Amino acid sequence: MNVITVAAAIILNEQNQLLVVRKKNTACFMQVGGKLDGNETAEQAMLREISEEIGGIAQIKCFVGRYETRAANEPDHLLVSYLYFIHFNQTPQIQAEIAEMKWIDLSDDHTCLAPLTQDIVIPWVKQHLKENVDAC
Repeated sequence: MNVITVAAAIILNEQNQLLVVRKKNTACFMQVGGKLDGNETAEQAMLREISEEIGGIAQIKCFVGRYETRAANEPDHLLVSYLYFIHFNQTPQIQAEIAEMKWIDLSDDHTCLAPLTQDIVIPWVKQHLKENVDAC
């Protein structure tokens, strides 16, 4: 099985909605993020991808973990994701390969979501909001 390694961001607004993006020529929404370039660390890739995809400068609040899921857009690929909780207090702007972006409620069941978002990110956010503790 082919492996794709990415860094991905969890970005919430003040209403505890999750920012998701859909890249051009794809159907599912996913986290802001992307593949690591060259000798780039996952942290460096995360900050670069945020800048490229939605503009602005972000701060990493914490490393959430390393997860393996099915890739959303590449059949027979394993996605290895380094997931970060991000502080982003600017208005995101669609850039680069992003076709669409939106804020979704954690209970959204109408949006086509990538496996990482559906299986890992939303449960993680719900758990930390339920516990009413700082996520990091």
